[in-house]
Amino acid sequence: MIDINKLEKEFKNFINSYNSEEAGFKLKVVHTYKVAANSKMIAEGLKLDKEDIDLAYLIGILHDIGRFEEINYFKQFDSVSFDHALYGVKILFEDNLIRQFIENNKYDNIIKVAIENHSRFKIEDGLDAKELLHAKIIRDADKLDNFRIKKEESLENIFPGIIKDENDIKNSTISDAVYKDIMNNKCVNIKDRKTPLDYWLCVLAFMFDLNFKSSYEFIIKNNYIDIIIDRFKYNNQNTKERLENIRKSVKEFINKSYKK
Repeated sequence: MIDINKLEKEFKNFINSYNSEEAGFKLKVVHTYKVAANSKMIAEGLKLDKEDIDLAYLIGILHDIGRFEEINYFKQFDSVSFDHALYGVKILFEDNLIRQFIENNKYDNIIKVAIENHSRFKIEDGLDAKELLHAKIIRDADKLDNFRIKKEESLENIFPGIIKDENDIKNSTISDAVYKDIMNNKCVNIKDRKTPLDYWLCVLAFMFDLNFKSSYEFIIKNNYIDIIIDRFKYNNQNTKERLENIRKSVKEFINKSYKK
């Protein structure tokens, strides 16, 4: 059994040990709870039993635990230099922090595998059915909240140390590699992001790696494609044209995927 009350209490104790004034800190706290709620929503939609619903929620709470040290050390989110997922697994399982959140070790390997894979370019091969299920749930749940973040949060909080203000986006262009990947319905490799607009738009490519119909329903219901593209007024004509091509391509993909 998973004690949700204990889980939530211990997570609050954990985040209280960090400097809450760092840029991006509050964003990640809210993100954590939103991802946990999304995980629960997806699990319930799949009609999983209470054990798996609670496990999905727990993985959501713990999935970004490595991010808080990243903010503390780098003062920004730098997924190239710092693998927050692997660091999270290290402090949970090598440093035995996991026992603060859940006493039973029954689920340890599923939790470890799901967290390790939540931010990878693709899920590793060789997982068993339960591991794969929870890896897919947390990946979708995490991606869905990234759309909300792009709608609601300031650029300073989303990209601390990387993007200064709206002008960085408005005057930016889209790198050829990023544009090509999105137009070919491929996820964007984080190492290919060069411009501020690359960082902003790569969330749209998350669409190509969703696993559940409820995830597509969530995107359509909240109109996230238009909201993300239209949040800024762009100054470069080629950028404007490319964005309209991306809008059309991504919408066609999501409509086809939703109907499957």
